[in-house]
Amino acid sequence: MTTRGAAGRAGRPYGVRVTISRLLPTPEAYELLDLVRDLADRELAPVAAEHERAERFPREVFRVLGRAGVLGLPYPEDQGGGGQPYEVWLQVLEELGARWASVAVGVSVHALTCFPLAVYGTAEQQDRWLPEMLAGELLGAYCLSEPDAGSDPAAMRTAAVATDSGHLLSGTKAWVTHGGHADFYTTMARTSEARSRGISCFLVPADSPGLTADRPEDKMGLTGSATATMRFESVPVDADRMIGQPGQGLPIALAALDGGRLGIAAIATGLAQGALDDAVAYARERQTFGKAILEHQGLGFLLADMAAAVQSARASYLDAARRRDAGMPYAREASIAKLVASDAAMRVTTDAVQVLGGYGYTRDFPVERYMREAKVMQIFEGTNQIQRLVIARHLATSP
Repeated sequence: MTTRGAAGRAGRPYGVRVTISRLLPTPEAYELLDLVRDLADRELAPVAAEHERAERFPREVFRVLGRAGVLGLPYPEDQGGGGQPYEVWLQVLEELGARWASVAVGVSVHALTCFPLAVYGTAEQQDRWLPEMLAGELLGAYCLSEPDAGSDPAAMRTAAVATDSGHLLSGTKAWVTHGGHADFYTTMARTSEARSRGISCFLVPADSPGLTADRPEDKMGLTGSATATMRFESVPVDADRMIGQPGQGLPIALAALDGGRLGIAAIATGLAQGALDDAVAYARERQTFGKAILEHQGLGFLLADMAAAVQSARASYLDAARRRDAGMPYAREASIAKLVASDAAMRVTTDAVQVLGGYGYTRDFPVERYMREAKVMQIFEGTNQIQRLVIARHLATSP
């Protein structure tokens, strides 16, 4: 088995990431990216292929990243975070995604689970739970989608029935990243029959009675990331664990998803960059007709298109991130970034397999794994068909 940094059949270390020339807002941001690269090269890259092959969840890796301050980077320092702008945070996710997509997705999802508490929670709630969450001592999962309510979250059926001490949650949540491994579940549940204003947000501890996880899904990619159905059977949730106001859950969820889509866009870009790196390394070394295959125009043009796709994806998510940092509306741009970057990842990883030929189709080289991982980027955090719907609606209503 060839892992990152190990020599492939052609004798070249594949999976070695190229340092990207970036434009960052501060000197400190350059130092941060260097630290993240070093950490990812040391803690993620050497074990990624082994964990993916064994379908083993890397819980300790998240603790390492949390203790290094990575999980709290986009949140304010007075909340225990790193105080970094989204422009920097997303480039951190891209670097993680280029090394190990499962972990990068997990980091993005964890940040998503912290968003409701960090933005809509009371000061008392934040002081009680947020420090351990941002430090990675508590790992989160996000419970929004249901078997019959994926792209239409307002159709959810999971119900929260009021009691003297809080609520009892009953229902089923599907496609939960970290399902069965998380320490808490940020959960949307219906508190009234009102379609869009009848959903509330709850912070549910993993050890709550009646909360169970099904066997993890058998996935074609991201096999180091556990995805499971969570079942709520009259799960008691104390009153102080409702985040925001009653009926505010859907706006909270949708606001969180805008940031989550940018996270996936950045990770998809990192995945595509990793595939491009490996394809270029192979094409520089592989010889046919007396010269490197990169020097043949047909293959050189293919690699040029791959590079253009990666650069375009990066520019797309950075534009959305800079709008978010400036306090501007960015929902349309987030959907565009997610659409562009995930489509680019699928195309670039597929082309990387083609560049490596028969070797690319084997597990001796990482590009076949990148291709399998890229597909889900077009599906989660809102399918790309939903992104097109969001973009079209903005076009229809924009002045």
